[in-house]
Order: sequence, then structure tokens, then C-alpha cells
Amino acid sequence: MQTFHFILIFFLLACSHKEVAQGFDQDMPATPDLSNAEVLSVQVNGSEMAYSFSVEVHSPDTGCDQYADWWEVVSQDTILKYRRILAHSHVDEQPFRRSGGIVPIHAAEEVYIRAHMNTLGYGVKALMGSVKAGFQPVIIDTSFGGHLIHTAPLPDGCAF
Repeated sequence: MQTFHFILIFFLLACSHKEVAQGFDQDMPATPDLSNAEVLSVQVNGSEMAYSFSVEVHSPDTGCDQYADWWEVVSQDTILKYRRILAHSHVDEQPFRRSGGIVPIHAAEEVYIRAHMNTLGYGVKALMGSVKAGFQPVIIDTSFGGHLIHTAPLPDGCAF
């Protein structure tokens, strides 16, 4: 009987884990990862197929030699829905919040919001969710949507 309870508990725990997508995991440390850019929060305004996002990013900016150069909204099938170019470093402003849009998504469409560093690539801490259900922190594999690193729009330099 004790073996049965163990197996039942194991089964229930295994079934309760929510698989969100390729390369994603719900387990996310609470402390900031100072080694790369991470998305901390998002506020969304607007209407169906015309949303404005305000994204809070933490990044280890040191100046134009290393800075968060964009945040983006990506569909589950790795289509770039929107990219907000960050034209300068934010050395003395951490974390920082920048708005952007119009993001053409449906309210129930699940998307990922992630940040990119000019020298380090994509950070692993992102948000996943929808306008309708809200957004939750996730860990994202840096190879997810790797082809998007060359997709326009791209930054054309760093102001300061």
C-alpha cells in the first residue's frame, strides 16, 4: 500500500508540471541574473491587434561596449511580432522601462517577451503569456528563435 501511495504521489507531481513550450521552464530564480539582460515585468495597453507594451529590463550595461540593445515580442512558433530598439546604454538606470508598439497580436495569443545584449545575445529570463491571461516569468533557451538575431529592425549603433 505504501508503494501505491508513493507511485500515486509521483504521478500527480509529474502531471502537475506545466510544459509551456520548447526550451522553456517555469522554474525561475527570484534574484536577478547579472550576467545578461532579463525582462522583469510588462504592462500592456491597447486593443486587439494593436497593443502597446511597456517592458522593464535589467541588464549589466557598462556603456556602448556592452548594453541591452533591444527587447522583443516573439510568438510561440518563433515569429518576431515586435522589436523595440534601445539606442543607448542604461548604466545608471537599472532596471529601466521602455515602451513600444503597436504589437499586432490577439488578446489570447501566447507570446514571449525577451531582451538582448549587443555582446552577450539573448538573456534566459523572459516573460510568457497573453494580454488576456497575463504574463509569467520563464526561463528560455537562448537558442529559441535564434534566427531572429539577424531579423530587422536591428540597432545601427549606440548613442552613449
